[in-house]
Amino acid sequence: MTDRLRSLDVFRGATVALMILVNNPGSWAHLYPPLAHAGWHGVTPTDLVFPFFLFAVGNALALVLPRFAAGAPAAFWWKVARRTLLIFAIGLALNISPLLRWDASGELAWRSLDNLRVMGVLQRIALCFGAAAAVAWALRRAGPHALLAAAAALLLGYWAACVALGTPGDPYSLEGFFGTHWDRALIGANHLYRGEGVPFDPEGLASTVPATAQVLLGVWAGQKLLGSGNGAAVRHDSRTPLARPGARTLRALLAWAAVLLGLALLWQAVFPFNKKIWSSSYVLLTSALAMALLAALLHRVEGRPLPRWARFFEVFGLNPLFIFVLSGFVPRVLALLRWPDGVAADGTPKWLSPLPWAWREVFAPLGRLLTDDPRLGSLLFAIANLSLYWALAAWLDRRRLYIRV
Repeated sequence: MTDRLRSLDVFRGATVALMILVNNPGSWAHLYPPLAHAGWHGVTPTDLVFPFFLFAVGNALALVLPRFAAGAPAAFWWKVARRTLLIFAIGLALNISPLLRWDASGELAWRSLDNLRVMGVLQRIALCFGAAAAVAWALRRAGPHALLAAAAALLLGYWAACVALGTPGDPYSLEGFFGTHWDRALIGANHLYRGEGVPFDPEGLASTVPATAQVLLGVWAGQKLLGSGNGAAVRHDSRTPLARPGARTLRALLAWAAVLLGLALLWQAVFPFNKKIWSSSYVLLTSALAMALLAALLHRVEGRPLPRWARFFEVFGLNPLFIFVLSGFVPRVLALLRWPDGVAADGTPKWLSPLPWAWREVFAPLGRLLTDDPRLGSLLFAIANLSLYWALAAWLDRRRLYIRV
């Protein structure tokens, strides 16, 4: 017996694997539509990955809250603050890594902090974890649906803020969204993401509020797996083996998934699905799909021999943050290794580094060999990259090396 539900590791690992896959194509110019984010409004399969991970963060928080609650309040706040600050710091360090870069003159120079992006994926995870832990702690003696009420309050409040503080008649556009201007004022335009062509951060401060609601929904689902609501979850001893969830629990998860999905479809008519501003309807949609997928995994995985496909994802779920951070750090370091690659039309030298070389010389030709579509080679590059991280994750698991934060 074990105090883990392997399906939760499989679920979390699948989100990490897909995050690595979609973040590391051979070429950003050659993506199959499902592997690209929606331009603005709308949802693609890639837009499901990050909210699924936040939902999984909530599941994990539900499992550790009983142990936290068994200690003194000061110990709880210390653990939450420590983990929040550490994950945020790791994300910030990843943004500035490596400390060196190639400047315009072709010399290695220290990276400047003047344009350092402050927010990011790990920073959002940190803030959502800390906020959700605080809410769950405050509601630990409340009724079984207190977390649902808290999530609803955050989502409705965020919607109201978007309408009241955004540009009248256009509150959900890039420039009409109130969070765009708040982030520029509070963080600074130089420290925001510029992937949209202007200073705008898809992991900004305002949209962290509905993302926290997503974690709370994950906590609620995790507590449903431990028992009937918050009380049973708090009484759970982490040394007690977790029983396989019964059919009643799985039916309840599926029923709630259907309810959330219906609400999401109704809400999106006035508050469109949008990952980049993390709209409330988007939270309900992705939480509903995550809940349904989790129920399916619980039914298929728990109490049975683990299928090979599930084992593939499980190893990612045992070291999720470490593998994800490494997948972002390694390409940055490899970009420092470069060699001359001809001259551009304007007479400036061109350079090539290991990963672009692998795409151009190996995977692009392989894709052309199999089909005329360059997107295949780009996908094969991403799959090969993912396979290397899987091999590392599997090696760590065989040696029982689990890097916790």
